[in-house]
Amino acid sequence: MPSPVFVRRKVLFGDCDPEGIVYTPRFSYFALEAVHDALCIWLDGSGFRRLMEFGILPPARAFSLEFLHPVTWDDELIMEVSVAELREHSYTFSVIGRLEPDIVAFTASITQVCVSPETKKPVKIPDGLRQALG
Repeated sequence: MPSPVFVRRKVLFGDCDPEGIVYTPRFSYFALEAVHDALCIWLDGSGFRRLMEFGILPPARAFSLEFLHPVTWDDELIMEVSVAELREHSYTFSVIGRLEPDIVAFTASITQVCVSPETKKPVKIPDGLRQALG
């Protein structure tokens, strides 16, 4: 598996509710943005565009979040993205969002499936992608 990628993101005013706490759905954006940034590094280019250059579409099959600590306006999240699993047709990313090295704010797991753009059916992970993620 490639080395984990660390992505920093400052929480903006618009990410929060009137109490200054991050809206729950924003965490899905944070996790997906962090995965995209990691893919840009692992694939040496624009992450999702590079995925499509392998001749696949990468829809999400599963997405889970666990909230462990409140996140507020002006906090800086440090998100650690790693490849958790490679299967025949799918791959799973793990995202750990921290406020400080010892405060885990959330964890996420995102599984994407390799799908043929023509048939919309699952296909094997292309060799180049498997090599980059494995």
